[in-house]
Amino acid sequence: YISLAIFFCFVIGPGAQTQSLQYSSPLSYATPTSSGVSEERIAKIDQLLENAVNEDQIPAVAALIVKDGKIIYQQAYGIADVETGKPLTEDAIFRIASQSKAITSTAVMMLWEEGKFRLDDPISRFIPEFKDAQVLDSVYADGTYSTIPADKPITIRHLLTHTSGLGYGVIDGDPRMRKIYADAGIVDLFTTKPVTIAENIKKLASLPLHHHPGERFTYSEGLDVLGYFIEIVSGKPFDVYLRDHLFGPLGMEDTGFYLPDYKAHRMVTVHQRKDDQWSRFPVTFYDPDYPIKGAKSFFSGGAGLSSTLKDYAIFLQMYLNGGEYNGIRILSRTTIETMMKNQVGDLFWFDSKYYGLSFGVITDQGVAQGGIGSKGTFDWGGYFNTSYFADPEEKIIGLIFKQTSGPLNDPTSWKFRQMVMASIDD
Repeated sequence: YISLAIFFCFVIGPGAQTQSLQYSSPLSYATPTSSGVSEERIAKIDQLLENAVNEDQIPAVAALIVKDGKIIYQQAYGIADVETGKPLTEDAIFRIASQSKAITSTAVMMLWEEGKFRLDDPISRFIPEFKDAQVLDSVYADGTYSTIPADKPITIRHLLTHTSGLGYGVIDGDPRMRKIYADAGIVDLFTTKPVTIAENIKKLASLPLHHHPGERFTYSEGLDVLGYFIEIVSGKPFDVYLRDHLFGPLGMEDTGFYLPDYKAHRMVTVHQRKDDQWSRFPVTFYDPDYPIKGAKSFFSGGAGLSSTLKDYAIFLQMYLNGGEYNGIRILSRTTIETMMKNQVGDLFWFDSKYYGLSFGVITDQGVAQGGIGSKGTFDWGGYFNTSYFADPEEKIIGLIFKQTSGPLNDPTSWKFRQMVMASIDD
């Protein structure tokens, strides 16, 4: 006989959360009809994606649908790299950009469940550089600016909900803030240079805010700050914490900030439409060779992760299971209920959804809009044309991943989601 502690080590692995009283089977494959989904309507979705590639709307697309914990559709079409002609495969690895935010938020809440902090604690308690935050007042012709003191401290909740007043550098909506961030050398998205998140966040803390904390919803680098916060609270590098406490226990073997050499061939190239043809996206404010090359020292909690369709589906299925997957408890059901509540009131951009703790959540008005899921469906997307949604009422997940940058005539994402919801036939 082996001791209970040793048994748990073998079953859930070192560094996992806890063994759950609940048990849901890991994702497996099934036919659409076995889950109450129309085979004919799934075939129409498949045709939509194939046609989009054949008609050159996009160079490649991969999609996956889960219903009742079963993968009922998974397909990949097109070319993963136009220069080599390498075909896209179902196990291809994509830069998921802002889909990283939900993973970082999950890690924050895992530590919250351990009583490490309260959501309304000031971040300066853990990162002192954020003490005495300032709000941008005036910018002068010579590039200098004046500030006024923030009327309240930035809290962890503010960072989770993009209400801290922080900005987003190159993609910021305010050109004044774009220049301030650029002059300070703030890293957006990711970098191949030898930079650490500690260095980046300490510089960020010295810069002015858009507005007083809690005053508005301003999409920001708040989740990048929380990646560094996780390092401080957990005592582990951010990438190691995610590997030990989330990716490893869930079996998300292909999710991380950087790829080992033996997986590099599975990385999808970022493409752009130029001169009426597809080409590799050039180096701009980021190097599209990330995450294959470079110093591999920067871990962006807001935009730095790469993943596969199946890995991200596992992550979402854990949420649909109320925080448990394959017998392992990652989050409590009660914690997820908090995360899915409206955290920003009427400050959010959309009428069809509100904002929780790093998820957009569909409202009654969103249901009335049509085609985006039941009330409580949660979703988000990424800078390189990846997106997901998960509907707790219908127990359905949809993921559609591409790797493009720049303007496109590409309606596949909204059509995919609308047609997935219309395929339910129970």
